[in-house]
Amino acid sequence: MPTYILGRPSRRLPELTDEVRRGAPLRITEYGEEILHRPCRPVTEYGAARWGGLIDDMFTTMWIAEGCGLAANQVDVDAQLFVYDLTDEYGDRHVGHAFNPRIETAPALVGTQPGTEGCLSVPGANAPLDRPARATLHAYDVNGHPFTLESTGYFARCLVHETQHLGGTVYLDHLSPTTRAQTLARSTDQRPSVLAHRTSRQNQLAAVH
Repeated sequence: MPTYILGRPSRRLPELTDEVRRGAPLRITEYGEEILHRPCRPVTEYGAARWGGLIDDMFTTMWIAEGCGLAANQVDVDAQLFVYDLTDEYGDRHVGHAFNPRIETAPALVGTQPGTEGCLSVPGANAPLDRPARATLHAYDVNGHPFTLESTGYFARCLVHETQHLGGTVYLDHLSPTTRAQTLARSTDQRPSVLAHRTSRQNQLAAVH
């Protein structure tokens, strides 16, 4: 399985990365909480000393919840930051974080991809949602160094989803009122079992430490 960290080829990583092992779980905010529905503040000061602990905690929280991406406002932090760890449809694993991300998409040129989308802040439910088939991400790493990622397919979907989170947009906002209401109703039904499963995974991780 090829592995890419911030777009650069890397050695194969274990499922439990160093970040996951170092971090502590955080509460995941849910749809309707104010912090998810407004733009996050841009980051102006960088450095691992300032942000490394939060990045670790976000990776840990994402692993427990079995997510592929997690934005800072999903753990109640008002900052333009997200983390990601996913394996795409080609078998490539992508791992990293992004500060002050900006997405370039041109659906008219690259086309769209159909698919079903979910969100850790809407536990247990998903809905059909078209996304651009290709996306370019411009962002900064923890040390303030700029980087660019070219993405397609599932990876592009994740990067667009997380970047929009930081702008105050949840994927439900793209759905019709009827579909949104149906999706939220499914989430209400599934939420107890999803949270119980997350607790089980948190206990599993604690046993490894």
